[in-house]
Amino acid sequence: MSVHDWVERLGGPNGADQYRRSALGGVGFFAVCETGLWALWAATTDTGAAVRASVAALGIAHAAIQILLSRAALRRYLAAGPRPDGLVVAYTTLTVAMAALGCVLLSSGRIDDRALVSYLLWLLMFFSGPSVLALPPSTGALLAAAVTLASLSGAVAAGLTGSLLAVVIVATVIIVPFMGVAFRASGWGVRLVEELAAARETQARLAVAEERLRFGRDLHDVLGRNLAVVAFKSELAVQLARRGRPEAVEHMVEVQRIAQESQREIRSVVRGYRTADLHTELAGARSVLEAAGINCRMEYGASDRLPDAVQAALGWVVREATTNVLRHAQGASRCTMSLRAAGPAAALLVIENDGAADALSATNTGTGLAGLRERLSALGGTLTTERKPGGIFRLTAYVPWEESE
Repeated sequence: MSVHDWVERLGGPNGADQYRRSALGGVGFFAVCETGLWALWAATTDTGAAVRASVAALGIAHAAIQILLSRAALRRYLAAGPRPDGLVVAYTTLTVAMAALGCVLLSSGRIDDRALVSYLLWLLMFFSGPSVLALPPSTGALLAAAVTLASLSGAVAAGLTGSLLAVVIVATVIIVPFMGVAFRASGWGVRLVEELAAARETQARLAVAEERLRFGRDLHDVLGRNLAVVAFKSELAVQLARRGRPEAVEHMVEVQRIAQESQREIRSVVRGYRTADLHTELAGARSVLEAAGINCRMEYGASDRLPDAVQAALGWVVREATTNVLRHAQGASRCTMSLRAAGPAAALLVIENDGAADALSATNTGTGLAGLRERLSALGGTLTTERKPGGIFRLTAYVPWEESE
């Protein structure tokens, strides 16, 4: 899978959930790594079996608390749970106890200087990240610094000196802040992606609301004046009829004419939003789809050379396909619309989108595609649909026309 595909997946409607699962998976990976490192330390350190077993057991407990604390910290960072103070206390207490144990083992001669260096590095490295993520930034940084300083002071008191002491100091000064910042950035990234997904959902709802307002304005423009005239004419006709005036018939004929005209106009609004211009429909489709978080790519260079009737028919296809993507495609992240010539006097429009696990069956149950087939068949065209592996749904419209002499 290419980088572009990953970007599209993370940018789709399920992007926040995928990113959160990736972050939690990274937390689990760190816990597995810590468990493996403590097992490696126990296997390679020249000391008694009881000491190796004790350190391995404590290391596994440290890794278990690490994953619990990291997950709780991520939920807290997303304001979805209480602050895990109890886990922070347990994690800090176990870390300090393990650091003290390592210093005692060095001072008693049960391990050498090199064993303590790796011991402290791994311990402090895995401690800093979850602690900084679980607490406010300043509090987490102070706690990580205090535990690190106490551990290094204990190592000096236990007899660690020279180049190995310099190595552990330099390494902890680099690794401890790095892990704290990395965990904090991971939590920040999860929250940012979720906020972005929420913003896109709001934007999509606003786009739908705006379309409804536009439709409402069209209805008002079409019916408002005509209904006012009908009301006035009918009232006038009633008054004239009561007086026995023959002009009442003329006014009622006018009311009938206006009512019939209003019927035609309301049909044009309901069925076609007045017109189905191809350029307007393509621009509207891109706007609505991108507002819903769906990447829309279009190719329609040949649209200007099409006859008006063909452009109108294809405009209906674009509108219906866009509606189907929004209504029926679950988790759609991309949609392509390609218009090209299919011979000297024919046009081919191909619309393809992902996330269509149930799109094919859903669209076949309605009247939208059936109405499009009837519209295209009147021009000698066809409409076909195809479901491809990976949740891909393809709609193909073919419209020929007669060339003028």
